[in-house]
Amino acid sequence: AAKIGAELARANQFLRSAAGAPGSARSLSDDLEVEAGAELALSAALGARLSAAVVEDRAAGGALLDRAKRDGGRALVADVEGSNPSPATSTPPAPGARPFVDLIRGPEPALSLARRLLADAWLVEALDDVPDSFTGVAVTAAGRAWLGATRELQQAAEGGAERVLAMRNQRDALIAQSETHVQAEHEAGKGVESASQAVGAADASRDEAERERRDAERAYAEAKESERQAAWLMQERRKAPEQGEAAVRRAQLEGELTSERRVAEQAAKARAERTQRIAHLEAQLARDTALGPAAGRVADVLAIVHEAVMERMREMESALAADRAEGDVVAQELRACAASEAEIQQRLGERNELVTRAEVRAQQLRDQEAEAALELTALAEKLELAAEPREEPLPVEEAVQLRQRIERLVKRREQLGPVNPLAKQEYDEAVAHVDEMERQRTDLETALRELRAFIRDTDRLIRTTFTETFEAAAKNFEELSQTLFPGGGGRLTLVREDNAPRAVLGGASAEDSGDGSSDVEAEAAAEAAADAEAAADEGGIDPDDDLGVEIEITPAGKSMKRLTLLSGGEKTMTAIAFLFSVFLAKPCPFYILDEVEAALDDLNITRYLDLLQTHADRAQFIVVTHQKRTMEAADTLYGVSMGNDGVSKIVSRKMPKDYVADAEAAQGEPVGAGAP
Repeated sequence: AAKIGAELARANQFLRSAAGAPGSARSLSDDLEVEAGAELALSAALGARLSAAVVEDRAAGGALLDRAKRDGGRALVADVEGSNPSPATSTPPAPGARPFVDLIRGPEPALSLARRLLADAWLVEALDDVPDSFTGVAVTAAGRAWLGATRELQQAAEGGAERVLAMRNQRDALIAQSETHVQAEHEAGKGVESASQAVGAADASRDEAERERRDAERAYAEAKESERQAAWLMQERRKAPEQGEAAVRRAQLEGELTSERRVAEQAAKARAERTQRIAHLEAQLARDTALGPAAGRVADVLAIVHEAVMERMREMESALAADRAEGDVVAQELRACAASEAEIQQRLGERNELVTRAEVRAQQLRDQEAEAALELTALAEKLELAAEPREEPLPVEEAVQLRQRIERLVKRREQLGPVNPLAKQEYDEAVAHVDEMERQRTDLETALRELRAFIRDTDRLIRTTFTETFEAAAKNFEELSQTLFPGGGGRLTLVREDNAPRAVLGGASAEDSGDGSSDVEAEAAAEAAADAEAAADEGGIDPDDDLGVEIEITPAGKSMKRLTLLSGGEKTMTAIAFLFSVFLAKPCPFYILDEVEAALDDLNITRYLDLLQTHADRAQFIVVTHQKRTMEAADTLYGVSMGNDGVSKIVSRKMPKDYVADAEAAQGEPVGAGAP
């Protein structure tokens, strides 16, 4: 939303600063809007008239040009209502040509004036399709224009008045996008608020559960102590039943004494923890007090920045409100134009219906004429007479018989119903459409088969590559685990989630495929089943399976453990073994190891350094460490030290084996402390 707001402000700034007509008047381009992509074509069709001022009469135009003086200018006199109707456009000069009067929109009188200027102007795809006999104006979207009346070819330069039209279209699109993003931002804010409330409720539930857990642990400890005392008393009674109640009382006192001692120890421990906590809080309070002035200065700066941002937001909101007001005016005009267009379309539909009825009636009359001519010819042939009118009228009885026969034929024709003269054409179009759909279906099925073949090849390559890489990594892990855990071992295994849903080609689940599937879907299902069987026969991996890698490690003298049950050093050695097993399977140029040996003892550090030295000829290892033994084993050491002037200095030199000891003896501090 902020990015679109910046673009919208830039567009408004350009529209406000764009040069208008001479004398600070509104130009024709200020009142016109054109379909996106046709701005340069409209500029080529209108030329300098696009930047001309629109005035009410010639007197106003003369006054405007007088104010312009030597700067020059151009003024267009608006049409008087009812005096200059829009002339009718000519025949399109080329297939697909569109008249400019259909591409522009805007308020009156600028729209009426533009229609008169663009009466015979057309937007075409290419000028090569325009015939030489065309006398109007033909323009391409790239700004190439042909003026048929003057036989003139022009090319409009970019960066002129068409930029105002293009920037206005861009501003409308940005306003719509800005409203969409602002709405999305409000929805996201509501979601964050709901999530915050849910987090607060979860924290309260967690605190309540923690209190209940502490109460339960306290009650459990008291019950265990009571149980222990009762068991001791029972044992003592069995050993010396003759002591009686005195032994029981003594045992009770001893148990109470032990309990009091334990309570005293816990109180002393809690007192020490509180003392340590108080010291920590006092140190933290001192640090916060020292940071108070700096925080105050930062708050003052933030307040100034906030005020500047709010001022900028108010300016943008006022500009946005003005643009929205202009947009409302344009929307009202568009709704009025839409209503006029609907009325015109309705009248046009009524006229088309009348024309269609007239055409059908004319065709019926032509059919009647043809039938009468055929009938006349047939009768003339039967009677061996010429098919010409008789000089004498027919007898009355014969005329009556003919009229009765005509009436019977008319009734028979009416029973047949009206004749559709367009039925043959509609049938041919339907057949052509069906043929085209059949051809497209054939092409799609061919492409689908080729795509499935490519998918199968890709799956085979994935299975092969993954199997080879995993087998190599698993073999390397077994060898490295035996090296890093002498007497122990480890391995990598694949685990498969059998309960996960299996995907079906085309996005449908297995339950959705039924008897109504097409031949293509059946073929796809058969191919998928064949691929699965092939993968099983080859011992490979089906890419649709939900697979994971499980690490099993067995330290020396111990049973196999889960990774979460290992110590810190064992976890580190396991991770190093896994890293180097992948490294040996798929080598890289260099590796960065950041304090991986921090949890290792001296023996495991020796194994770790031996592993680095063994594979140092295959890759470069950059090690971040605080261990002196690791620094002694490095070929080159980079140390960072802080000078008296407060500037960090980086020292790099080749490392002999006794360098670390000599440097520590000379400087009195460990080399490499805090160094990368």
